Order: sequence, then structure tokens, then C-alpha cells
Amino acid sequence: MNSKPMKTLLTMTFLAATLGLSGLAMADELKETFVARLSAKDHFNSSGGRLDSAAAIIRQDRANFHKFGRRDAEDESDDFFANARNRELLEKFLERGTATKNAIRAIMNGTPLIRVQVFTNERTGNDYIRVSVIEN
Repeated sequence: MNSKPMKTLLTMTFLAATLGLSGLAMADELKETFVARLSAKDHFNSSGGRLDSAAAIIRQDRANFHKFGRRDAEDESDDFFANARNRELLEKFLERGTATKNAIRAIMNGTPLIRVQVFTNERTGNDYIRVSVIEN
């Protein structure tokens, strides 16, 4: 067998493995995970106005938990949204992150139990969240 094709194959295999490993090294960092029940009180702001986005409802849940001490039995604590500035940016974090249309619908129209995962994008340094519904 000709050694040139073999060297090319080995080089390509090495490069693929190296790129794959560097991709793993650049994986986004999971900073925190928590569970929260988005009850009826989380659907209204501090002035009594109805909230009109899933991110605003999650933000209000975290403000109720950390700032006002209004907690649901299933709410878990988190360090990330204990910071008021991070709560202010929650909408941006969800814009950068993910939530299915079904999750958004459940948050807007009900009182689901959700899981929130907070990540940092290793390339940009930006934080984002992933929201999933555990139960409606």
C-alpha cells in the first residue's frame, strides 16, 4: 500500500480527534440548576400588573423568592438570581438560551414546575438559560 494515502488518513484522523477534543474543552459551562413552581403570584408584577412574557414570569418568581420572601413549597434556591442585576437581565439570558414553545405556553397559561439551567458560553462569556417544564 502507498504510504502517502496512509499518512493523509492518519493526519486527517489526528486533526479530527484534535478538533473534537478542543470542541469539548470549549463546551459551555453549567453554572447552576434550580427548580421553581411558577404559581399565580408569579404572573403579576409588584404593582399588580399581569406579566406578558415567560421570562418576566420567571424573573418575578426569582424576585418573589429572593427579594420578597414569597416562596412556593417546590421553589429551590439559587445563587445566580439572588443577584438583583442578574434578575434584571433574565430576559436577555432567555433570548440567548432556549425554551420550547410548549414550555413558553405552559408558563404563560399555567402554574408549571420548571427547571432552569444557567450556562456561560465559553466563547463569548455571555450567560444564558435553558428552561424546561417538569410538570404542568
